Amino acid sequence: MAKEEKTNVMRLLDRKKIEYNHYTYSNAVNGVEVARLLNQDENRVFKTLVTVGKSKSNYVFVIPVAKELDLKAASKAVGEKSIEMLKSKDLFPLTGYIHGGCSPIGMKKTFKTVVDESAKKFDKIIFSGGKIGYQVELSPEDLAKIIPISFAGLTC
Repeated sequence: MAKEEKTNVMRLLDRKKIEYNHYTYSNAVNGVEVARLLNQDENRVFKTLVTVGKSKSNYVFVIPVAKELDLKAASKAVGEKSIEMLKSKDLFPLTGYIHGGCSPIGMKKTFKTVVDESAKKFDKIIFSGGKIGYQVELSPEDLAKIIPISFAGLTC
């Protein structure tokens, strides 16, 4: 049997000795479909969104896959006058990740990261493992051990 590939996210978690589960999937076109393929509650599966503020600073928001980011709430959470989604073409140069495989862990730089407060309702949440087809599952507390995060209400 072939050895399963580890993503950079998994290697970072291993290095920090943070316990996690991982999942692989194929043929999903969006996060809701990923949740379905993994047989998971879509409220426990999160997507990673990268934005740019009026100040030109970048921010990362982690929200449930079936929800939409409330730009006003997100702006307030990071103290910006306004924010907008980062253009897809700017994602890889900024983060090292492509659309559909963006993880809050292991970006080229550390950005202010805010996780939707609904994550606190779960012992563990699931989000991208840093590559399309890979997801990792860990507790919000363990996520905070590897990157600085805060929590806020972020969805419409």
